[in-house]
Amino acid sequence: MKSGSSTATAPRCTRTAGGVPVARPPVTGGSAATASLVLGVVGLFTSVVLVGGLLGAAGVVLGFLGLRTAGRTGAGRSTAVTGVVTSVLALVMSVLFALFVAWYANRTQSCYQPDSLHQYAQCVRHHLGGN
Repeated sequence: MKSGSSTATAPRCTRTAGGVPVARPPVTGGSAATASLVLGVVGLFTSVVLVGGLLGAAGVVLGFLGLRTAGRTGAGRSTAVTGVVTSVLALVMSVLFALFVAWYANRTQSCYQPDSLHQYAQCVRHHLGGN
């Protein structure tokens, strides 16, 4: 008599030359997916110094390589997706920060030759719309 289908799967086994079954270790995520995740997280923390953009770009490439590997092996997909997402966020944050720095520099360019920090602060407030 056949029992109902089971949701648990038996561990994968291979047979040695002597015919003894040996359990294979589980397949883990690829190193490209892990590298993408690490680069994405580090890129998020370094995006304010614009290094995060470079790390994010590298992380996106490695994340897509990890996704391709996950498609073949079936392992590491979630790590690769997380790596791509964090890397894209790092890239976007770096671009936004660079745009903010360019905008700020353009608005306050006449303030770059002050005699004191107090004069610089007053000039910046004046150019940014404050008193």
